[in-house]
Amino acid sequence: MKISVLCFDISGNAAGRADLLARLLQPLGSVEVIGPRSGPGVWNPVAGGPVRYASVPARRMPAFLASMAELTRRADGDLIYASKTRLASAGVGYLKRVVGKRPLLLDIDDWEVGFYLGAGFWGTLGRTLNLGNPSGLPWTWLCERLTGLADSVTVASRFLQQRFGGTLIPHARDTDVLRPGCADAAAGRRRLGVGEQRLVMFIGTPRDHKGLDDLATAVASLGRADVALAVVGAAAPSAAGRRILGRCPSATLVPWVPFDQLPALLSAADVVAVPQRATPATVGQVPAKIFDAMALGRPVISTRVSMIPEILDGCGLLVEPGDVSGLAAAILRLLDNRAEAEAFGARARERCVERYSFHAARRELFPLIERAMAKPKANH
Repeated sequence: MKISVLCFDISGNAAGRADLLARLLQPLGSVEVIGPRSGPGVWNPVAGGPVRYASVPARRMPAFLASMAELTRRADGDLIYASKTRLASAGVGYLKRVVGKRPLLLDIDDWEVGFYLGAGFWGTLGRTLNLGNPSGLPWTWLCERLTGLADSVTVASRFLQQRFGGTLIPHARDTDVLRPGCADAAAGRRRLGVGEQRLVMFIGTPRDHKGLDDLATAVASLGRADVALAVVGAAAPSAAGRRILGRCPSATLVPWVPFDQLPALLSAADVVAVPQRATPATVGQVPAKIFDAMALGRPVISTRVSMIPEILDGCGLLVEPGDVSGLAAAILRLLDNRAEAEAFGARARERCVERYSFHAARRELFPLIERAMAKPKANH
């Protein structure tokens, strides 16, 4: 069986979820991720991985219609799996479902429309009128209205499940590969240049709703030379990098690295911080790096946003979003109580294997595919 996974931009971090879906599906046959590319190639963290990619250049309307036709032609799998409610992924999937009669699964791991709702009335109005951008609000809103065309829907959080229905497939991790001791933590510390310091780490795309400003301020407020902050995913010359260094001048910034290099960096961390803020963009979002940290048995501090409290219940520390002093206190608690931190990490690992592993995700996902493929073609 061949499966085509549709991604609306293979050059950006949207490729992270598409890559995960493709790896989950590999036991079933040949899998290929297809989509427009807004940059020179595949998103760096997944570019050297085991998943095959095919792409067309990203374009604006009306030229995008030709790209959409080409994507529809290239998505020749026996099953189509569209990642995110965007025109270049879900929109192409809907065409394959209606015109090509191919079984379609739709994956929703973010409330995409929510990303457009934080700019106030006039900002949202302007975005509503932006028909030239295939990834803009009007086309994204339309794709959210058409989710019923899919044979099955998968979602990454409880909020999204309540909004769109479907089966919960979190950002699962291959816990057979990602496990405590799988990487050289000492090498990771040398790469980061932290020596004997206690290390607080953030990994992810440095957007405002990720709470990096809160984290940098919290670590700086500790006033301890024996505590270091490392941010993986932010380059010093970037606007985000300058903001982080403005709040915590001693922070170490590392640009995005391939996913296979992350275990050594994460293993070096004494605490992994995921200080998600509460915004329309995060209400349905679960940061994927929580699961990397859990798989590796690292202690995690995060915020009470989306389904993070359910994920970390009993195996991590939670603070209120935006509570810088609470975040600083939680960091100190784990840094100064190693036994407690190690116990949290061990329980997080157990939780990840039980609920958020590849094995757990495939138990939910593969029956959906079997049912979709078993439907008579006339019903597709």
